[in-house]
Amino acid sequence: MSKPQPISPMKNFFAGGFGGVCLVFAGHPLDTIKVRLQTQPKPRPGESALYRGTFDCCKKTLAKEGLRGLYKGMAAPIIGVTPMFAVCFFGFGLGKKLQQKTPDDALTYPQLFAAGMLSGVFTTAIMAPGERIKCLLQIQAATGEVKYSGPMDCVKQLYRENGIRSIYKGTALTLMRDVPASGMYFMTYEWLKYSLTPEGKSPTELSIPSILFAGGMAGIFNWAVAIPPDVLKSRFQTAPEGKYPNGFRDVLRELVREEGIGSLYKGFSAVMLRAFPANAACFLGFEVAMKFLNWLAPNL
Repeated sequence: MSKPQPISPMKNFFAGGFGGVCLVFAGHPLDTIKVRLQTQPKPRPGESALYRGTFDCCKKTLAKEGLRGLYKGMAAPIIGVTPMFAVCFFGFGLGKKLQQKTPDDALTYPQLFAAGMLSGVFTTAIMAPGERIKCLLQIQAATGEVKYSGPMDCVKQLYRENGIRSIYKGTALTLMRDVPASGMYFMTYEWLKYSLTPEGKSPTELSIPSILFAGGMAGIFNWAVAIPPDVLKSRFQTAPEGKYPNGFRDVLRELVREEGIGSLYKGFSAVMLRAFPANAACFLGFEVAMKFLNWLAPNL
């Protein structure tokens, strides 16, 4: 078996960025649907909900706005996701490297989970404002009130209204979502990668279908952990200023009181439908870029 390549956080950074671009292209349409389902207004008595579910939301969006409607607000995640995934994979690489005594050390699954959690801390600084802008742009298209002409205009207006705090609204909830979910994400991927590697082979020689399967399943496990805090975060970030003075506790109380505990899994099918192809594309992009970088600069 070939000697494992030493962990390089820098290579992780560039390969992760490329994986992030692949993820956005594969997953953005279902992300738009997820946010619209999570933030749709509660129907009045006797009225039916704006969207009956994932497919209904997709159908109505296509009918009203065409294919471009599903890619609304994609500029923000492309600008944000590329560095964000670069930083995410860098954090994971760093987390692994910090726990190794020698470059050949194999890490245990709890250590991989801890390295993944570190990557979640790293990404929140970029993730929180990006998510706030994306959610506001996605819901304004659904409500028909155009307040922001694009991502930069949204940042300007938020800054004018309440300074930097307004742009970073929802940071604690983003941390609550991303730290445990990132741990689960990377641990599941590494576990499946090793499980799918044939006897006597190296995980670096894994076939494309196996990488796609491991990446897709990692996405599903990640979101199984992340959905409840994600629902709270979407609600909180798109709420009018001052609606929830005590932060996520108020959002949680209102949501459970009005719509029951099941509402914490709103948009579940849209998330799961998106999680598999988007993360399969992400990890495949990451592995391809990593192979290229190892060939280009084997000693970096």
